[in-house]
Amino acid sequence: MSESMPAGSPGEHRTVLLRGGEVHSPADPFATAMVVERGHVAWVGSEGAADSFASGVDEVVDLEGALVTPAFVDAHVHTTATGFALTGLDLSSAASLAEAAERIRAHAAARPEDRVLLGHGWDASRWPERRPLTRDELDGLTGGRPLYLTRIDVHSAVVTTAMLDLVPGVRDLDGFHDGLRPLTGDAHHAVRAAAFGAVSALQRTGAQRAARARAASLGIGTLHECGGPRISSEEDFTGLLDLAREEAGPRVVGYWADLDVERARDLGALGAAGDLFADGSLGSHTACLHEPYADHADTGHTGAAHLDATTVALHVVACTEAGLQAGFHAIGDAAVTAVVEGFRAAAEKLGLARIRAARHRVEHVEMLTPETIAAFAELGLTASVQPAFDALWGGEEGMYADRLGAERARTLNPYAALLRAGVPLAFGSDSPVTPLDPWGTVRAAAFHRTPGHRISARAAFTAHTRGGWRAVGRDDAGTLVPGAPADYAVWRTEELVVQAPDDRVARWSTDPRSGTPGLPDLSPGADLPVCLRTVVHGRTVFARPGE
Repeated sequence: MSESMPAGSPGEHRTVLLRGGEVHSPADPFATAMVVERGHVAWVGSEGAADSFASGVDEVVDLEGALVTPAFVDAHVHTTATGFALTGLDLSSAASLAEAAERIRAHAAARPEDRVLLGHGWDASRWPERRPLTRDELDGLTGGRPLYLTRIDVHSAVVTTAMLDLVPGVRDLDGFHDGLRPLTGDAHHAVRAAAFGAVSALQRTGAQRAARARAASLGIGTLHECGGPRISSEEDFTGLLDLAREEAGPRVVGYWADLDVERARDLGALGAAGDLFADGSLGSHTACLHEPYADHADTGHTGAAHLDATTVALHVVACTEAGLQAGFHAIGDAAVTAVVEGFRAAAEKLGLARIRAARHRVEHVEMLTPETIAAFAELGLTASVQPAFDALWGGEEGMYADRLGAERARTLNPYAALLRAGVPLAFGSDSPVTPLDPWGTVRAAAFHRTPGHRISARAAFTAHTRGGWRAVGRDDAGTLVPGAPADYAVWRTEELVVQAPDDRVARWSTDPRSGTPGLPDLSPGADLPVCLRTVVHGRTVFARPGE
């Protein structure tokens, strides 16, 4: 790709003509060129018409056949934790307990100056040993230093004795377990606060920069940061928002998960929403279920409920009246039911029209029923979901089946049913739970492990672009049409195809007569597109070296 636009240029917006490629635009399914002016798309069209613009622009970019699409929006991210996973101890690819142990030992030896060691990503459900590391084992691996090591879902953690010693009273908190089981609940949150409180401002900013740089390199133009008092800290949240305003990179939209609505507003959040926990996670046995976990059937364990319908209703009313979005983390079917009942009660008080107009959102919503799906559609709730969860944990032999049994596991993440009901979808990663990987996310939705839940690649792509903008109340963005913000990415990819509908949504066509903008072939095993450039509001925030 031939051009000379400087990455992250802070100066005046330049008028740029991109030509000689494929522009993914509903305005013209055959577009090969685009003009960007003052941070917005000014025109899209054919190569012949592009000639009339060439002499009046500041820059002409020869795409050399590359694909231009709207930049992706990742609708659920924990930015600082993502940065630490990128730059520190990441066990998400560890194939066994023994491999994880060796990585921990090496990391501790390589970081002698760190006051607290941080790590993420272990998943004992995928290890032959089928158990996490014990506290005694961790003490030996770290030489007795403080270590905080989160499970892949970030809803439980294993820690060293020295880490516990930094948190007075932790042994008396709910969720504290012996050294053979991970911490959950209040004990986990208290230890997390201490661990991240030991991180310096310089380390934190470095992690945020690393996460934003990775996002930009993957064609992501906007991140929805999901912070909160039980997740990060106010300093972390406001520092990230300040960084995004001051430095080139993906936009950051902040959500603060707090029942204190005014505090969320004061911190600059768009909503008192995001990971406001109605329950926990399936992997940690803390998602709240109507029926017991299949692998805890002998105890009747159904997880943990953190919010009831009354509390949900009060929060939704307060947010709606304050002009902020409300939102909740809800995974188990009992938690989703409580959230829906709370929204219904709020609608009875304020009127359905006001609730729908506020575009409230719910994160994850993995265990839905036809009744709760219908309620989401009626209440105008956005489902902020993560297709990579199914790719990682779905299937007959996956973690979902272990926790719930195969029959219940097949009901999870029903994206096709949500779309048929008219529920708006916004896709994200929940990084660092699953990696930033937008094309992989689109593929995961189009090739869901349960065929009946699959959606078309086009619908999945829309959920990961325009859907993220709609989730923050913007209907004028996320597509490359005149007047839209110039947030776009340039990709090296193979021939574009149009997915042809059938019962499994898995056939492809290259017939241009479809009149539908093509997308890369995302069939399992096909190479995913490579990002060459990412542009936010008309300014380059990533350029692949040598391209």
